[in-house]
Amino acid sequence: MASSHPAFLKPRRWAVLSAYTLVVGVSQMLWLNFAPLLTLMQTRYGVSELMASMLVLVFPLLYVVFSIHSGTMTDTRGYRFTVGVGALGMALFSCLRIIDSSFGFLLAGQVGIAVAQPYVVNGISKLVADWFSEEQGAIATGLGTMGMFLGMAAGMAATPALVETMGLRLSMVVFAAISVVAAIVFAVLVHPNTGVPEQGTAGEATGLRPLLGNRKLVRLCWLAFLGLGVFNGLTTWLEQILAPRGIDAEKAGIIGGALIVGGIVGSVIIPAMSDLAKRRKPFLVACSAAALATMYPLCTSSHYGLLLLLACLHGFCFLPAFALLLEMSAQVAGARAAGAATSLLMLAGNVGGVVVIVAMPLVKGEGSDFRPAVVLMVALLALTTVLAMLAPETFSQAIAETSPSPLTRG
Repeated sequence: MASSHPAFLKPRRWAVLSAYTLVVGVSQMLWLNFAPLLTLMQTRYGVSELMASMLVLVFPLLYVVFSIHSGTMTDTRGYRFTVGVGALGMALFSCLRIIDSSFGFLLAGQVGIAVAQPYVVNGISKLVADWFSEEQGAIATGLGTMGMFLGMAAGMAATPALVETMGLRLSMVVFAAISVVAAIVFAVLVHPNTGVPEQGTAGEATGLRPLLGNRKLVRLCWLAFLGLGVFNGLTTWLEQILAPRGIDAEKAGIIGGALIVGGIVGSVIIPAMSDLAKRRKPFLVACSAAALATMYPLCTSSHYGLLLLLACLHGFCFLPAFALLLEMSAQVAGARAAGAATSLLMLAGNVGGVVVIVAMPLVKGEGSDFRPAVVLMVALLALTTVLAMLAPETFSQAIAETSPSPLTRG
């Protein structure tokens, strides 16, 4: 049995968080492997633009279906079991993508990985609540989401170069091997913190209905709907948005990677500042407003160097809002319902992703210029900024409702 002494907990919790960060990063990498290759997929397999986009779109679609079940399983069976099942599913279905003889095998592999993804992602709030104090919650969540953004950067930036060098099949072999290693590392390193009381019981599956009546959580879900919707729309259609500006697929992938790299840095700095200030809302508002200011020039400039700079700035400002929303939802719901609260937040975000991804080509129309769809994203970010100003401040509530022991919470 693990000791509850701080000397044990302090190094051990970082190993647990690192293992989770690895596996959640792989889940995002597998999602976005094909985002910068949609044009190649259309040409190679003779499929339509919409069918090619299903390699990416299937993830938010299936997240909507499985998010609630994964959150409930996280609260009742624990994050180690639930995330472990998701990691195993990702490893198995990433191997299916090695069979590249037809588009159907690639799509089937993406479907299986997409089903597994919510079981991985929705465990973050429960794991953080188990191993970290409220005063460290945002930075711990930020480090966890940093892994997500690292995976996104790898999927967006590394995949085109790897396919160009090794071909599609060998590239899929590399990604499958990474998935298997990540699943093994998680299984070996991640265990619950036995120094704290259990934070979930089987009877808490009924706790979803009270969460749906929680106005503060509902507001956060609307923010996730808009924010993740815009982010998914931007990452899915980035290649096509920039193509009329003379940016090819490889450069678009690097720009997408720069956006995520900015988000990685921001996800460490901004949540840490939030923890130090003991405030969440001001940082959420600032993230939304900065993203609004950078979105239009990011999507309309034709200067490659400027696009890289704008992408980094946009990611640095906007992506940390995701970590803040995750931590705020867990603080509103409480540690015992953190998994269900995360699942509701991610459900809302992925519904938004489906809506925005589908709406953008419809708004664009028959032409190749995505400018009307860019205007749509700007309008949605303006609404996001307004809603952020109306969001609740959750830090003081969480501190008032919990009294973590320094011996058990590290």
